[in-house]
Amino acid sequence: MERARIAVAGASGLIGSALVRSLAADGHQVVRLVRRSARGADEVCWDPENQYVDAAGLAGCDAVVNLAGAGVGDHRWTEAYKKKLRDSRVLGTAALAEALAGLDTPPRVFVSGSAIGFYGDTGDRAVNEDAPPGDGFLARLCVEWEEAAAPAQEAGVRTVFARTGLVVSRQGGAWGRLFPLFRAGLGGRLGDGRQYWSFIALHDEVAALRHLLDTDGLSGPVNLTAPEPLTNAQITAAMGRVLRRPTPLPVPAAVVRATLGEMAEDVLGSARVVPKRLLESGFSFAFPGIEDALRAAL
Repeated sequence: MERARIAVAGASGLIGSALVRSLAADGHQVVRLVRRSARGADEVCWDPENQYVDAAGLAGCDAVVNLAGAGVGDHRWTEAYKKKLRDSRVLGTAALAEALAGLDTPPRVFVSGSAIGFYGDTGDRAVNEDAPPGDGFLARLCVEWEEAAAPAQEAGVRTVFARTGLVVSRQGGAWGRLFPLFRAGLGGRLGDGRQYWSFIALHDEVAALRHLLDTDGLSGPVNLTAPEPLTNAQITAAMGRVLRRPTPLPVPAAVVRATLGEMAEDVLGSARVVPKRLLESGFSFAFPGIEDALRAAL
């Protein structure tokens, strides 16, 4: 994509802030969606939970990226927090999609966030974008999240669902919590360690999002995960090697469940997700292996 005007929701998050830096470094005009009054032409006011978007601020945008949503692992999944997780994603996506559909000249592409939680627990079975949704709260949430973008699709906007895996970064997300534990010599496998984790380096996540923006033939779901998912035990061993720390302290499944409640089923569950459509569209990973991704994060 030549120099373009690109709106980003969730621009202050782990992935969003890295994407904004990357786009701005290449000369693109980035417009951030903010939850207060806009302070300039590079901001657009919105209130996702109340489904409000200042649509006039999106006029002239060539692309819109929606990465907004409350952190899945930030709190225990009480009914109130599950509602927050849902509203911040589903209502916000619906508001953006409706705003884009109402523009005289909609953007060329809408990249809307999603997650590999769509597939539920896949066990040892590798799944790609052709697989149906799984069971559980996250799977149902992802289905609703993607369905909320329907107004943009119906208006003819190329819409891509970025089903992101576990992002390897020391700045936040799951690995933002893991790195300090492993550095302190307190790391270990979770449960039996046989569950698959589908990861992606932050660098590759940003590059993949830009690939979705640039690749006109891509629409619908695209998995943003490294080519070879690994088990939690394999990743634990890799963390020990890269950080040169022992990993002697496995956490029993019962302790994980007692600590995390309902969310534990997704931590202990297996997500063996492969990026079939991303690879077929010509994307090349800079850090495909877990040790590469870990070293890049450090």
